[in-house]
Amino acid sequence: MPPEPSRSYAPLEDRLGHHFRDATFCETALTHTSWVNEAGDGGRTDNERLEFLGDAVLALVVSDLLMRRLPGRAEGDLTRMRAALVSETGLARAAPAIDLGSWIFLGRGEERTGGRSRPSILADALEALMGAIYLDGGLPAAATAAERLFDGQLGDVERYARLDYKSRLQERAQALLQVAPVYSVVAAEGPDHDKRFHVALTLAGREVARAVGRSKKEAEQSAAAEALAALDRGQP
Repeated sequence: MPPEPSRSYAPLEDRLGHHFRDATFCETALTHTSWVNEAGDGGRTDNERLEFLGDAVLALVVSDLLMRRLPGRAEGDLTRMRAALVSETGLARAAPAIDLGSWIFLGRGEERTGGRSRPSILADALEALMGAIYLDGGLPAAATAAERLFDGQLGDVERYARLDYKSRLQERAQALLQVAPVYSVVAAEGPDHDKRFHVALTLAGREVARAVGRSKKEAEQSAAAEALAALDRGQP
């Protein structure tokens, strides 16, 4: 169960490397909307506004972290690595390092259905925590927390960056455009033992990428990678 509001957040703060001057920032970051809805406490707000801020803070501090750790890498590589770390999957992967699930204030319904280990809830709370740390201690404090959170992933960041572009595109497309990607095989050529599949990817009815692969899955992943790069450039 999460701590009561009057209890210290020191164990969590120790793992983050930041001790809050104003503990209400930390408390708010850990408060899921389901808790507020069930508690009916007019003095508590949920973490959604801090989540909004934390998303931007994470993009900045993780970009800085990658540039310092990988000085020779190209912009495109760094962009893909950052996306892998700050995606829902990447944030949920980082959350156990600070035992985040045990600190979140959840409603009874979310508690019963496994909300403490749900990637979306963990990712949102981690974003909110980063927003709270920024408000309480500024960018240096946020950068310190990010370094602690992602240090364990940096050794494998290139593998994570290659992993499952489709899932990452699904997250981005839903967040930015409120649509799901659609994949279509537009051509298949070559003999059965050496076939090539051509896949087109559309968002909101508009084709944004096309790729070729030895299997449909490979072609879809390649098309999703191209679409993510297009979104990073501000397209479509």
